[in-house]
Amino acid sequence: MTTSLSISGHLVIAPVLVPFVAGVLLLMLRDQSLTLQRGLAVLVGLIQIGFALALLIAVADDTLLTYRLGDWPAPWGIVLVADRLAAWMVLITSLLALCAVIYAGGGTDRQGRHFHVLFQMQLFGLAGAFLTGDLFNLFVFFEILLIASYGLALHGGGPARTRAGLHYVVMNLLGSTVFLFAAGLIYSAMGSLNLADLAAKAASLPLDNLGLARAGGLLLLLVFGLKAALLPLHLWLPNAYAGTSAPVAALFAVMTKMGIYAILRTHTLLFGSAAGDLAGLFEPWLMPLALATLVVGMLGALAAETMGRLAAYLVLASVGTLLAAIALGTNGIAAGLYYLPHSTFAAALMFLLSDAIKRRRTASGDSFTPDADMPHYALWGGVFFVAAVAATGLPPLSGFVGKFLILQAAPGHPWVWAILLISALGIVVALARAGSHVFFNSVTASSAMPQVPGQRASLFAPYEFFAIGGLLGLILALTLGAGSAVDFARATALQLADPSVYINAVLGSTR
Repeated sequence: MTTSLSISGHLVIAPVLVPFVAGVLLLMLRDQSLTLQRGLAVLVGLIQIGFALALLIAVADDTLLTYRLGDWPAPWGIVLVADRLAAWMVLITSLLALCAVIYAGGGTDRQGRHFHVLFQMQLFGLAGAFLTGDLFNLFVFFEILLIASYGLALHGGGPARTRAGLHYVVMNLLGSTVFLFAAGLIYSAMGSLNLADLAAKAASLPLDNLGLARAGGLLLLLVFGLKAALLPLHLWLPNAYAGTSAPVAALFAVMTKMGIYAILRTHTLLFGSAAGDLAGLFEPWLMPLALATLVVGMLGALAAETMGRLAAYLVLASVGTLLAAIALGTNGIAAGLYYLPHSTFAAALMFLLSDAIKRRRTASGDSFTPDADMPHYALWGGVFFVAAVAATGLPPLSGFVGKFLILQAAPGHPWVWAILLISALGIVVALARAGSHVFFNSVTASSAMPQVPGQRASLFAPYEFFAIGGLLGLILALTLGAGSAVDFARATALQLADPSVYINAVLGSTR
């Protein structure tokens, strides 16, 4: 079933317009009270979640919603498309963003100018990238979210943050250049950049144009692999994520998922089983690179010397896990789509938790060196334990369900079983080591470095309670609602396995 210009079809553009309008309004209010800006940012976050939920409900019965900007029909005009996958990603991003912006209200947003404007512009780019039905406009939305992320990554300044942020900027600028080359090659070979039109033309592509299309497709994998931090294009991630502020790093936990989304979309739509000679273009590369990324993430976590850097390598490990799931086919994609929000929320939780602990350890911050016992260390140790269980995928939380489903989808892949289980064990060791150093390897207060006034907060600050508690609540909800979430993920994977549904929804009678 498809819908084009019905009332419900206008839901598609709402998640794109809301952060854009909010960003413009916040720019106009830049000289007003920061409290007003924070309140508006939280209100916008709640509105965005409402639209994301409405969009998810609208597509839950396999309806595909399309929105033609200017009422120009595809493939000539710009079109936004909402299917199960796009709506799922928009909802995950909206929930994460609300927790991150609440935490930023603790003081991060006053460390530099235009934090909330940049934050909303990044959400604008993310929503547009998830919902666009055009390859060139995917590039445009990539640039919007990346430009905003450059400002957020460097927000607050400092030599270490600037150095890590510049590496991030340079790598992504190179990726953007390659993206243009990829789009040019694909347009030369197929005469279109509309995703549905490209999928429709792939099966009947002339042999003379096959080489150009393959080259363009592999360049797309290179670009999306860079965005996802797929090995060997991952070197920018640990420094960039560990070097920026905690709420920004928490939001960045979904940035790598943007790359994974783009790989999944093109892998199933442009290069799926119905793509003729282009079918399975990514398959020889995905599994080995995914498993290698997972191993590097595990080794990086074991070698990490701070909680922030440990959280960054956990993001890298989740990238490897998710791409390995995608490489397993429809059942693996379903498992990965359930595991994706869990890994995003768990990584964001670790970033926020590392910052909260850093504020309370006056001598060592979040590094694994001895310090005086932090206030209410038993409570914070308990929160860290729950976060560690979530990050490692141990029972009974949703990470265990997700990894179990991935292993269940890989009966004939012993290497997947071996590396997933060994990496899980390595991450358990890394987190156990981190917890031991931070909460048990203490020194007397007199031998610690002098305390910084106001740094040792007691119990939970309100922004910590709502942000960290919100992420814990989302993981718990994903665990308790595992049955419904897994059913949705399986239906989404089946929808992705049939590109004709997407093609007919977008092109309709213009084919």
